[in-house]
Amino acid sequence: MTAPDPDRKRPTLTDRARAEKEARAAREAEALRANLRKRKDQARARAEAPPQPEEPPA
Repeated sequence: MTAPDPDRKRPTLTDRARAEKEARAAREAEALRANLRKRKDQARARAEAPPQPEEPPA
């Protein structure tokens, strides 16, 4: 296998593509934060709820 030509220009992102990539990353980060908040709220609700009596297996 040959090494890449150092003089050859690598693909670059256009300004529009870079903006779209950053917007996708921001949306993903917000979705992950929202998911984490939801999961923490669920965990807190489970911790605060009185324990449910367990039914014996039938």
